[in-house]
Amino acid sequence: MQIEYKGANCVVIRDKNALIIVDPTKNASVKDLQNPEAVVLATQPNFAPAEDAAKSFIIDMPGEYEHKDVSVRGIAVPAHLAADEKAKDAVMYRIETMGVSIAVIGHTVAPLDDDDLETLGKIDIVIIPVGGNGYTLDADDAGAIIKQLSPSVVIPTHYNDGQTKYEVPQDDLVAFEKEMGGDNIERQTIYKMKPGAAFPATTTTYELSRTR
Repeated sequence: MQIEYKGANCVVIRDKNALIIVDPTKNASVKDLQNPEAVVLATQPNFAPAEDAAKSFIIDMPGEYEHKDVSVRGIAVPAHLAADEKAKDAVMYRIETMGVSIAVIGHTVAPLDDDDLETLGKIDIVIIPVGGNGYTLDADDAGAIIKQLSPSVVIPTHYNDGQTKYEVPQDDLVAFEKEMGGDNIERQTIYKMKPGAAFPATTTTYELSRTR
């Protein structure tokens, strides 16, 4: 398995069974949208590409989905700073592929409620936005969700990476890495995990360089 960070909240997850694209918004270009084998996950409906802009299978709502040997569970959650705090206009995802469980948190609120935690179950990898400033989760809230889930691997997204242009300025990773304890930080271009490899013994944050 490998995970690439494309800027904003966009990542691309690949293994021999899956090609999954998360939130390919206008500030995160992804060529794989033209691959009919790809699955696109949108954490909010307006993050989904237009039907004529992608040949891939698009999921932008709660439900259970199967694609080849990949399982996707979409969970309705409140959107960050929604006008109606009780409305659940965003989607959080649990992905299961090759025995690895991945949570895509998206722009929601912290903490997660008990029902959401039960639905997510045991999670190996958490992909979570951390940029804050009123747009998305900040370091404190992202840290709170990570403590709830206790994953082996954390991949932060939607932060100031020096390349992505945001309408709302985003924090860099300094505060988030401090929230995570300042230890167990790995800086890589792409997160890679060989089949059958063991996860880190303690929660490890992978700061990924943006790839084109």
